[in-house]
Amino acid sequence: MSCAVLLDGNAKPKSMSRAKQWTDEVENLYRFQQAGYRDETEYRQIKQTEIDRWPETGFVKKLQRRDNTFYYYNRKRECEDKEVHKVKVYAY
Repeated sequence: MSCAVLLDGNAKPKSMSRAKQWTDEVENLYRFQQAGYRDETEYRQIKQTEIDRWPETGFVKKLQRRDNTFYYYNRKRECEDKEVHKVKVYAY
């Protein structure tokens, strides 16, 4: 993802694919999608706030949903292998 995409307030994905195997990136995408967002880019566009992360793993710690309730995540992996294929990976 380029810096220009992060600065563009209306960044739209050009394509979407499904995750094939678990990675740190897939874990964070899973967390954003559980909270109702495509990815970190969309979350930042809508909420315009910093994202709380676990210092040990870098995984997302807390996200605010669109209805202003919060999702809190563990510091360890939450996206099980059977859920990996449901995660959407967007390309900008």
